[in-house]
Amino acid sequence: MAERRFVIGDIHGCIRSLEALLRLLAPRREDELFFLGDYIDRGPDSKAVLDLLRQLQQDGYTVMTLRGNHEQLLLEAHVSAASFRLWLLNGGAATLRSFGITSPHHLPAEYTNFLAATPLYISLDVAVLVHAGLNFDLPDPFADTEAMLWDRSLRVDSAKLGGRRLIVGHTPMPLSFIRQSLSQDKVFLDGGCVYGRASGYGYLCALELSSWELIVQEHVDSSVTWL
Repeated sequence: MAERRFVIGDIHGCIRSLEALLRLLAPRREDELFFLGDYIDRGPDSKAVLDLLRQLQQDGYTVMTLRGNHEQLLLEAHVSAASFRLWLLNGGAATLRSFGITSPHHLPAEYTNFLAATPLYISLDVAVLVHAGLNFDLPDPFADTEAMLWDRSLRVDSAKLGGRRLIVGHTPMPLSFIRQSLSQDKVFLDGGCVYGRASGYGYLCALELSSWELIVQEHVDSSVTWL
């Protein structure tokens, strides 16, 4: 088993905040880093975030990257003009600017392949990791892939997870709510980093699974682009 296992919430292009959080975590190669998705869109440098994640993998760190709804929107933006417009409405223009391109079709293949290879969930011994949530109205909550990317409910049927907790990002929460969720069946780790220090948001959060310690980095990016 890894010495430490960190689960990290939504980044949304906030590269400086991610770099600062990683300095706090000081990961070693025997550690494991799990990212909950939404690496791109809205924030100042989505390309730099993807480059850093890929570089960590290339440098021998164990980095596992889940797919968020924003990665899904980008992948679908290749398919039709309507999907492209939907992505732009959800912050995709900031990602295009970070790459210096005007169309998702111009995105270098290595980035598209990286995003297309991301899994929708990861099952661990103590928790299930997924970007948004699971549909517990179904006998098999893992059958609904749409819920994995878009769910915002609070409900969890831990019996369907073998008694494990569910750890998610996706829904920005005030830091006080995130801390309270650490004792609940559904743990939220999206501190709304990309929104800055407004309305209780502006944090990039990591949870260490052995100690159940929450590590918090305040937003430090110099600019925020929501669209």
